[in-house]
Amino acid sequence: MGMNTSKKGRISDINVTPLVDVMLVLLIIFMVTAPLMLNGIQMNLPKTQEVSPLNLTTSQIVLSITLSGELFVGKDKVLKTELIEEIKSLQKKNRTETVYLRADFKLDYGKVASIMSFLKHNGISNIALVTEIEKKKS
Repeated sequence: MGMNTSKKGRISDINVTPLVDVMLVLLIIFMVTAPLMLNGIQMNLPKTQEVSPLNLTTSQIVLSITLSGELFVGKDKVLKTELIEEIKSLQKKNRTETVYLRADFKLDYGKVASIMSFLKHNGISNIALVTEIEKKKS
């Protein structure tokens, strides 16, 4: 199907280029937004298969919640009223935004969700859950 340029008049072929452009833009929009619709928190807690190894260091901010509900930032026990100030000062000092959250396996899910909500409400939204690697059954 060649284009005949010798005739004067209208071209009756459909120009599909704008259609392809629109479809590619829609494809890109769906590719970008689809991962955002999923929750970034994996729910296979506390035992998961190893996805990416995580070696916690002292330069990372690790928030631990014990079974009794005590809060620790690193190895230091903190009160909930002091928690935000402590984490924000460590974020500035260590130049990191991520807070690694460790919670006891038998801790009520509501308590963990409450702490996460408290952190997010106070501007700390980059929270990563720390889990143990599931041991392989032999």
